[in-house]
Amino acid sequence: MRRDAWPEAEGFGPYAVDCRWFTGYKPCPHKRPCAGCPHYDAPAVRILLVNLDALGDVVRTTALLPAIKRAHPSSHIAWVTLKAAAPILENNPYVDEVLPYGPETVLELEPREFDLVLNVDKSRRSGALAQRVRAGERRGFGVDRHGAIVPLAPAADYQYWTGLDDDLKFHRNRKSEQEMLARTMGFPFRRDRYVLELSEAERAFVAERRRAWGLEGRVVLGLNTGCSELYPYKKLPVAAQAALIDAVAVQEPDVRIVLMGGPEDRERNAAIARAARTAVLETPCTEGLRRGIQYMDLADVVVTGDSLGMHLAIGLGKWVVAWFGLTCEQEIDLFDRGEIVTAEVSCRPCWQRSCDRPVKCYERVDPGELLGATVRGIARTREEKRT
Repeated sequence: MRRDAWPEAEGFGPYAVDCRWFTGYKPCPHKRPCAGCPHYDAPAVRILLVNLDALGDVVRTTALLPAIKRAHPSSHIAWVTLKAAAPILENNPYVDEVLPYGPETVLELEPREFDLVLNVDKSRRSGALAQRVRAGERRGFGVDRHGAIVPLAPAADYQYWTGLDDDLKFHRNRKSEQEMLARTMGFPFRRDRYVLELSEAERAFVAERRRAWGLEGRVVLGLNTGCSELYPYKKLPVAAQAALIDAVAVQEPDVRIVLMGGPEDRERNAAIARAARTAVLETPCTEGLRRGIQYMDLADVVVTGDSLGMHLAIGLGKWVVAWFGLTCEQEIDLFDRGEIVTAEVSCRPCWQRSCDRPVKCYERVDPGELLGATVRGIARTREEKRT
């Protein structure tokens, strides 16, 4: 133990201020004096991970955590993320501290020191924060004096250039986002899965919903119907989703079908339910992200566009049927649990938020191919349940 970790006030203390559990605000979880405490744990390395991008990116970035821990077993990991994304990191066994981004967090970080800062975002906001924090080493992306986003080390060059060269990103690159990120941050890539954990109480809620909705012993197909409003072309048309529901019901009449999504998808899900001839269950869309993750866990197979819902389904280990229009399917790893269906258009991928073409990519997803992949996923899941 470091002597400077044990300051003593007259008549009190000493206090283990470098211990993983100590905050100085209230008793630690072990609720005992610091002196002689068997739970004392002073991390050898303190790491700050900066990730302020989209929620789906936060889920995907959790795959970096096992590599960090292999490299630094005795480490304290703090993660700065947007307030909306913080629920994704709840119950994560690798993350010691979640810091919702805002003025208070920026102020709180000023006196702190980290051995390593990892900024995974190619953005000015994240880069500026990563360079402002006191740290022994920084990896990932920063901002130079001209305001340009730049790689902080040569290891980040490949991922950096995928954002500048469309031919590399759209056609030549065959690395997943997780592989690029691991190499950018200087860690060996081992194809680690996302880390998305439910608590005991959350698992109990899922089990209760299965019983209440009559889903026990049945294969459950979840349709994640929407996505962020930033990219509206990631949504299949209502008629296409209703047609898929009815086609699945014909081939797999014992399968229960559940509609899922976020607050922006509530009306859309109601429209899909009305358009389908098959009865479906509609999960609530307004009970918060963490509850939405639990509803997602009801499903065995999830059909989805490239969205937060897709990443949540991957993180929960579901069989995923993911369709792609404007985005890059080669960057996504389903971890051998699913199939990818791409739109039949020559202009994809493009990552455009608007399109003046008369036929959009989301209208050119082959319904037969989507149905076939879904039915195969159902058969695979049914076999897994038997064994």
